[in-house]
This record gives sequence, C-alpha cells and structure tokens, in this order.
Amino acid sequence: MKFFVDTADTAEIKSLSSSGLLDGVTTNPSLIAKSGRKFVEVIDEICDIVPGPVSAEVAATDYDGMMREAHVLRAIAKNVAIKVPLTPDGLRACRTLRATGTMVNVTLCFSASQALLAAKAGASFISPFVGRLDDIGESGIGLIADICQIYKAYGFATEVLVASIRNLGHVEESAKLGAHVATLPPAVLRSMFNHPLTDKGLAAFLADWAATGQTIA
Repeated sequence: MKFFVDTADTAEIKSLSSSGLLDGVTTNPSLIAKSGRKFVEVIDEICDIVPGPVSAEVAATDYDGMMREAHVLRAIAKNVAIKVPLTPDGLRACRTLRATGTMVNVTLCFSASQALLAAKAGASFISPFVGRLDDIGESGIGLIADICQIYKAYGFATEVLVASIRNLGHVEESAKLGAHVATLPPAVLRSMFNHPLTDKGLAAFLADWAATGQTIA
C-alpha cells in the first residue's frame, strides 16, 4: 500500500518525507486555506519535496473553468495530479486531462456506482471518503470493499485512494482489502509507529545495555 499524507503543511511533509514513508501528498482548498499561503506557491514547494503524485484541486465547478485551472496547475510540476470533483463536468474534465497524460484524482466519492463512473472516465485515482460515510452511519470500509471488488472484476487501472481516514482501523482494513493508496493526516500516519509493547521492550533493552557498562562508539 502506498502512503500519501493529507496536508498542506510543508514542514510536516518534509519531516515525514525524510523517513522514506511518503509516496505522495493530497491537498484540498480547506488544507491550503489553513496554511495561510498562496495556493500555487504551496503546491510548487510540495512538489519539490515529494517526487510522487501531489494532488492539487480545482476550485471551478464547470468544465471550462476546471480546464483553465488545470492548465495552470499542471504547469507547476510533472508530478501534479489534478483533483476534480465527482460530477458530470468533473468526469468530463478527467477524460480530457487523461487523454493528455495528466494524472487525475477524482474526489468526493461516496458510492460504488460513482467509483465505477470515475474508472470509466479514466481516473488515475478515485478518492472514497470513509470517515465521512462512517459519520452518517454508513460503512466507509464497506465501500472500499465494493470498489476493490468491482475494479478487480473489470481490470480497471484506477487506483483506490482511501481518503477521510480517521484512525488506524481504516488503514489496516483498507490494506487487507487491497486498496492501493491511503492518504493519512500526519497524526494518524505518525501513530502507526506506536505500540505499548514496543515502548516496553525498548525500555528493557536499554536498561539491560546500560547495566553492561559498554558503549558501541
């Protein structure tokens, strides 16, 4: 499974990237707004940090507007993936952009039928929002299972990019189902390191080593 980080905080991205854990980055207008910086400037900096796909979302909702904005965004760097909403105009823009070799991330997916449409439009990535479905009493992980089954059955090349991840359970269950990518808030990605037995074992090893009075270097 590939790990993307869902943030526009370039300091966080640099820190996580240095560990070799990041395969890409996703952003959205809300995350960019939190940064307090200019959109194009932030995307440009992120693309310099991470060689993998960096999702930059259009703000327009009509086809012509999306295409104008996509022209600006894809000129930033070769690893920009244009992020479009799962709407008729968004899928039309997806089809046009994919014909030119541009990566496209289709976002705001909440049903298997929507995911099927995105795959037929040639999307590079489909972003189902598991946490938001859980919030309204539906099964986000159930949707991932459905999409993975459909894509496998028909041999679609579109990668399942699990979004709106809230906890480690979302990550682990998505990985079991064969989802290609998980885009994680930095706090969730960092929490993957943690287990109380790891901490306890390390403390015991260090205590035993200290008792030997030895040094390595």
